[in-house]
Amino acid sequence: MPTEETSEQDLLAGLLTSSPNLGSAPALLQSFPSIGHVFTAEASQLRAFGLTPHDIAMLRRVREIACRMAKADVRSRPVLGNWQALLAYLQTAMAYEQIEQFRVLFLDRKNHLIADEVQQRGTVDHTPVYPREVLKRALILNASALIVAHNHPSGDPKPSRADVEMTRELKAAARALEIELHDHVVIGHGTHASFRSLGLL
Repeated sequence: MPTEETSEQDLLAGLLTSSPNLGSAPALLQSFPSIGHVFTAEASQLRAFGLTPHDIAMLRRVREIACRMAKADVRSRPVLGNWQALLAYLQTAMAYEQIEQFRVLFLDRKNHLIADEVQQRGTVDHTPVYPREVLKRALILNASALIVAHNHPSGDPKPSRADVEMTRELKAAARALEIELHDHVVIGHGTHASFRSLGLL
């Protein structure tokens, strides 16, 4: 049974039980920046290390279970009073993706989570965001507030100029519809940047 002392290599090897290549786990950890990057790697990348379809499916299932457990903590009480759980969920869901994705959390009047949706996927350093589409969806869901988030595959969560401009546009459009934009969180590798904390919102 895994303990706190169990290495990442041993944990990964324990999952890759059908791989004919017993060196897959150390090779993966040497080639990818972290175990998180292994779990989010493309299937083609994993096959190059000899992983079988069964092993790849196992990695996908473990990651999905982790995301669902983290999201359950977010749903347990109002999001603004459960900020650390939200950050843990966003790290699990987004931190090690190889391309940028833009996620919207739609909240009700009591700041409970109504829906969590990835609105756009982009490239390694850009995701096109359309405030009109975000707010159209908010109206459909009868959301009263939003928290938006996107990841920086580089691992550095510092907001770009484009991030700042897009957030200002989204905030202005949301205000016109009496929808509150609580925050825009940029997710890095084990770290984050909050627009509200930085005084950018």
